[in-house]
Amino acid sequence: MSWLGEARSYVRARVDAGQLPHALLLGGEEGVGKRNLAAEIARFLVCDHLGASALDVCGTCKHCELIRADSHPDVRYFAPVKSRMIKIDQVRALSSFAVASPQVARRKVIIVDRADQLNINAGNALLKTLEEPSGDVVLLLLQETGRPVLPTIRSRCQNLAIPTPGPDVGLRWLSGEIADLEKREELDERRQRQALELAGHAPRLALEYIVGDFLSLRADALAAFRRFMKSEIPVAEAAKPFKTLGLDATLWLMEVWVADLARIGAGGQARDSEASDMLNFLASSNPAHRAHWLRDAIHESRSATIYNASPELEAERLLIHWRSLMPERRRKSG
Repeated sequence: MSWLGEARSYVRARVDAGQLPHALLLGGEEGVGKRNLAAEIARFLVCDHLGASALDVCGTCKHCELIRADSHPDVRYFAPVKSRMIKIDQVRALSSFAVASPQVARRKVIIVDRADQLNINAGNALLKTLEEPSGDVVLLLLQETGRPVLPTIRSRCQNLAIPTPGPDVGLRWLSGEIADLEKREELDERRQRQALELAGHAPRLALEYIVGDFLSLRADALAAFRRFMKSEIPVAEAAKPFKTLGLDATLWLMEVWVADLARIGAGGQARDSEASDMLNFLASSNPAHRAHWLRDAIHESRSATIYNASPELEAERLLIHWRSLMPERRRKSG
């Protein structure tokens, strides 16, 4: 992942200068490689024989072997488990680990994936660890762009922004990743570019799209969306492919569409070219503030995911919001 080079160099320079912060907040779009970078940093921080540049490691010491076996006792990973939030019990375990002595390495490394999914109690508990850090622990907190982290947590971390690579860089990486796939002949450059476009040029997310069933499910959802907007099908039928797509993917897709709606309203072009005709029509039929209103409705649904909201009901609610953007005459004539 060549686009991570600057971030790698930053971490290496801080380590070489003895100025590595006790907490790094790695922020970036979904699918740009934050988890990969965090894993690289963790491996680098426990390796006995560092390489000459960036985050190079020897790959042969006992620490590298333990990392490779996913069993290093001084590296811990925390993420939502059977929930959309990181809970306070997990942070209590994190805090206990943070104050304990390293077992085999010089330092301990904690990866929190993701810091923007800490509930309020867990966030306050983590704050105590950040306020009184042990000298032998480094915390790596991951944050997706647009997902807020508690200001008190952010203020106690060194921010490290992970860039989204340009289309050509992302396409080269994606082509390399799918080169050995059995169905690579089906994944031509047009399909790869489509996946990158929908993923906002985040390569890892594009890879998930292209090797999974997202692209076909999204095509079904877009077709249902078009038909519903033209009053050809009822909302319950239109919501079914969005339910199949899943709530997270539905909300992400609708966020792309509403961002495109705002972008078109400001004179720009849609990121989702296949939905651009519908979005151009809506932009020409509505004042710009309707896009912001719709974005707020989508954010309400995202907040509801904490409480395991029904994907189908949330899709229906949002589809009705979208439908209200159609001109009254078109709604009646449908």
